[in-house]
Amino acid sequence: MGARTGAGEIVALAHVQVAAPPGCETAAREFYGGLLGLEEIGRPPRLAARGGVWFCVGASELHVGVAEPFVPAGKAHPAFRLATGPELEALAARLEAAGVFITWADEDEIPGVRRFHANDPWGNRLELLA
Repeated sequence: MGARTGAGEIVALAHVQVAAPPGCETAAREFYGGLLGLEEIGRPPRLAARGGVWFCVGASELHVGVAEPFVPAGKAHPAFRLATGPELEALAARLEAAGVFITWADEDEIPGVRRFHANDPWGNRLELLA
């Protein structure tokens, strides 16, 4: 069920944006595309001129947008769901092998959910769960 607003019902999350500093595109492609395995998608030409990179996440999108001045999000974060626990474990191992520090959450915080937190190349907090 969607959320009711005065103008209609919200039925889906279209995208989430994380901020990054100018010149972030190569690192965004390496981290979000290479390590997390997200597919890069095109942007409208007028928006592409602003910098950043967009990725497909299931039926939604992740936008890495340029912010100047840039301040990483330390508390606010997108959460990415993997289909299975073994896939989550494999992703954690891939991130750690690439030098990304991860922190596993206490399993009794959300019963039935295994999850960890990591930071993107610019210090934005991410949550990954199964």
